[in-house]
Amino acid sequence: MANSEWGESLDVKYFDCLKKIIQYIAVGFIFLITGCSSNEKSATTNEQKDLPDQFLVVLGTAQDAGFPQIGCTNEYCAAYWDGIEEKKHVTSLALVDRITNQDWLFEATPDITAQLHSLQVYLTKKDYSPDGVFITHAHVGHYTGLMEFGREAMGAKEIPVYAMPRLDSFIRTNGPWSQLVTLKNISLQILKADSAVAICSSFKVTPLKVPHRDEFSETVGFIIESKRKKILFIPDIDKWEKWERKIVEEVNKVDIALLDGTFYKSGELPGRDMSEVPHPFVEESMNKFSALPDSIKSKIVFIHFNHTNPLLKKDSPEKKEVQAKGFGVAEEGMVIEL
Repeated sequence: MANSEWGESLDVKYFDCLKKIIQYIAVGFIFLITGCSSNEKSATTNEQKDLPDQFLVVLGTAQDAGFPQIGCTNEYCAAYWDGIEEKKHVTSLALVDRITNQDWLFEATPDITAQLHSLQVYLTKKDYSPDGVFITHAHVGHYTGLMEFGREAMGAKEIPVYAMPRLDSFIRTNGPWSQLVTLKNISLQILKADSAVAICSSFKVTPLKVPHRDEFSETVGFIIESKRKKILFIPDIDKWEKWERKIVEEVNKVDIALLDGTFYKSGELPGRDMSEVPHPFVEESMNKFSALPDSIKSKIVFIHFNHTNPLLKKDSPEKKEVQAKGFGVAEEGMVIEL
């Protein structure tokens, strides 16, 4: 019995010692990783010194439900779960003025928490409260991020939210969004179609109404204008032919056009009637713009990709084809100087 007790005591001491050694190794490893991460962050911060004073940065490129999408089992989502493809945040832009330390969001997406975090590296001071938010319409990928400004989260103070009349009414009269107004987390600013809003001395924004599924609000695109450049942003539209304006003429008026690229081609949603979710297929758009000179085609950048769209993939043949034809494909972190 004594030998057995002595043996058990040795085992306990042995394992206690081994446990401490493992803990010391783990602490050292965490310190090493933390140190590497800090150095990497510093390098990233240093790179921001090369940024222009005023610019747009793409914070997301995916359709409303993001990528991977809930319940998605297609090859693209499987590639994400296998570590081959990266997460894609929902389509959003940030307008940044590093001179005045101001920034404005275009779309309040379900990914707004991560997007405001990633935005900090582009700013000259840390500030998670944007100077304003412009929203195109009341579909889930474009306005639901507003909830993060509420009392349960940021508890923001009167962030200006620019919205068309129906969207303004929708937010004011439907919970939980109405609480953001009553608690003054946000301050709604009504937009008027084709009427420019000067948000500071350097920038103005003009909403353009576009045809789309307007169950809860009208839908707009935006012209974002500095003293030197104009950017057209239309993440959602039914079909170019349904618009009262001619898209080619609108592209000619601007320096860059970020356009609806939700679906690459017809039949992309197996078992679904795609006429119920009409968008200009990328193949259709490229055909429509094919006769344009290269100088005009190079202005067009597709954005707002559904989880079935091969343009989400890193090196898909379709992405290479789009680029070979002279068009651009939006990527997170893309900076557009203004």
